[in-house]
Amino acid sequence: MNFGDKDILQDLLTTEKQALGAYGTGITESSCQNLRNTLLGNFRGAQEVEYKVFDCMKQKGWYKTKDANSQEVQELKTESSQMMNEMMQ
Repeated sequence: MNFGDKDILQDLLTTEKQALGAYGTGITESSCQNLRNTLLGNFRGAQEVEYKVFDCMKQKGWYKTKDANSQEVQELKTESSQMMNEMMQ
């Protein structure tokens, strides 16, 4: 079976998203600071790769996105702030 560029990038994007989830779990559950720092570094690297793949797919029209308008952005900021305040109480 031959895979095209779109299929390869989609597979890579999915894999990077899964890796980011695994790193996130490892980071939050690690009690060893050295391990935590290593996982954080790996997370940042995987995040950069994921964004490059996403951006490439977006530029080629293979990953459709919708820009949020300023009202949607403000609503999300407000909701996030409220959640953080509730969690801190």
